[in-house]
Amino acid sequence: MADTITFYTNPMSRGLTVHWLLEELGAPYEMKVLDFDKGEHKAPAYLAVNPMGKVPAIVHRGVVVTETAAICVYLADAFPKAGLAPALDDPRRGTYLRWLFFGAGCVEPAVVDKMFARAPVERSGAIGYGTYDSTLATLATALTPGPFILGERFSAADVFVGAQIYWGMMAKGIEPRPIFDQYTARCSARPAFQRVFGGLKL
Repeated sequence: MADTITFYTNPMSRGLTVHWLLEELGAPYEMKVLDFDKGEHKAPAYLAVNPMGKVPAIVHRGVVVTETAAICVYLADAFPKAGLAPALDDPRRGTYLRWLFFGAGCVEPAVVDKMFARAPVERSGAIGYGTYDSTLATLATALTPGPFILGERFSAADVFVGAQIYWGMMAKGIEPRPIFDQYTARCSARPAFQRVFGGLKL
């Protein structure tokens, strides 16, 4: 099928976020699982797709897209019938992009820095996300009043942010809060999530 997406991933990677989105979209895809133990993600054939040697990556209509947030935006736009991205002229487009990229540019580095104790508070002005505490407080505002980032409308931003919050809480990088628990419970109840993660709950 001409529109089939080639999806490179590994079950122990951020590829799970893209896999969830693909199921939400109902998009045709061929999944290629790379074996990290065998170094398949560093083999020349895959480095030709992504020189970083990281997953996920997709190839669609001859175009390579890497970086999870970029893949989510690209796919939601490429398959508009699923309704997972506001149109370019929809005022909600700004809110959608704002919080999706806040997840990529602020939440993920803040959580990783917290887990590895590598973010000196005295240099917070020089750090893109500011501080861990302010990042989590701001994340909570993205989920208020809910139930999703765009209110009643579920979007690709919820796939990206929902997965981040889940992994952050599981890895003890995000402290549990009622608003995070309630939000991830709504996300994990979705049939597409269940098809990818099975009985796992966010």
